Amino acid sequence: MTAMDIEAVRRSFPALTSGLARFDGPGGSLVPTPVIEAVAAAMSAGMCQRGTVSAPDRLTESTTAGARADMARLLGADPRGIVFGRSMTALTFDLARTLASDWGPGDEVVVTRLDHDADIRPWVTAAERVGATVRWLGFDPDTAELDDVGPLLTDRTRLVAVTAASNLLGTRPDVLGVVQAAHEVGALVHVDAVHLVPHAPVDLTALGADFLVCSPYKFFGPHLGVLAAAPTLLERLHPDKLLPSSDAVPERFELGTLPYELLAGVSAAVGFIESLPGGMAGVEEHEAALARRLLVGLAALPAVTVHGRPSRRTPTVLFNVEGVAAAEVQRRLAVDGVVAPAGNFYALEASRHAGLGDAGGVRAGMSAYTNEEDVDRLLAGLATMA
Repeated sequence: MTAMDIEAVRRSFPALTSGLARFDGPGGSLVPTPVIEAVAAAMSAGMCQRGTVSAPDRLTESTTAGARADMARLLGADPRGIVFGRSMTALTFDLARTLASDWGPGDEVVVTRLDHDADIRPWVTAAERVGATVRWLGFDPDTAELDDVGPLLTDRTRLVAVTAASNLLGTRPDVLGVVQAAHEVGALVHVDAVHLVPHAPVDLTALGADFLVCSPYKFFGPHLGVLAAAPTLLERLHPDKLLPSSDAVPERFELGTLPYELLAGVSAAVGFIESLPGGMAGVEEHEAALARRLLVGLAALPAVTVHGRPSRRTPTVLFNVEGVAAAEVQRRLAVDGVVAPAGNFYALEASRHAGLGDAGGVRAGMSAYTNEEDVDRLLAGLATMA
């Protein structure tokens, strides 16, 4: 695999001209110039509604179809099963309400304490409203490895919601194993891949999950959400919708007019990833090397505690500095031009289960545009506190 020319990659991101060392990618990546230009061009083109009559109609139609095809290629999915929504959270709430219409007392749903709340609360809320039972899957607070889902599964399990990667601790659970175990009892599996898609190749078909969600603004794109599923599965579901709106799949799941200019940005983001040496596999290799550099450096600072040591992880590290509140660590690093946010990052259950309460810790997330100098600046800033 050709090594990534990191300086060439960095020149694609206008925000890096600020000189800041950015470790806030897990909350939302920086945006490269091709994506910015694609969104601007789409807005300048005068797109209004999809159709086949006028030139603007056809452009809007092709932009939408192109975005579905591009996301399907990135996720190893079928373009006919790509649904766009305002956010992953909104899509998951909508899907949970739709699926729960067939649940009732005695039915069971499994959620994990490792997940972002957007893959917990929609399912808990939907289950509670129909009298279904929620079962909680924990994780080892020391290693941050997910527990075995097997003991929680029964013939009444209707759905298992699991993260493909923890946005707080970086853990990459054995999702394929969870999918296989859930399918053995006839349960559906919803995978939150928001934190994995920016860091590693993802293939829905190989994974075998029923639903997979992600957020383009985490992988160089604009702010919206994506749900991927088999078209045949979506055909069986009937969400609430307006009477005149299309009942075709996937349109029946998309409420209102889509943000077409953002769909153009999605296509550009996928194109940008594919233009990098090795594509997403190249990104994964580059980020893994940086994560190793950071972990070795943190281990040399006695006052720093890294939370979790999963066997497979994203390049995302959560830590605390002894005697210094996480929010204060964030503030001091910011003074040094290093952006490393503090908090629980909506993974509230994970933060509490790991013994970190609601305050969480400081999160450093590597991205495709992160370089060794960034990592060294972070370590140098922490060394003054530790």
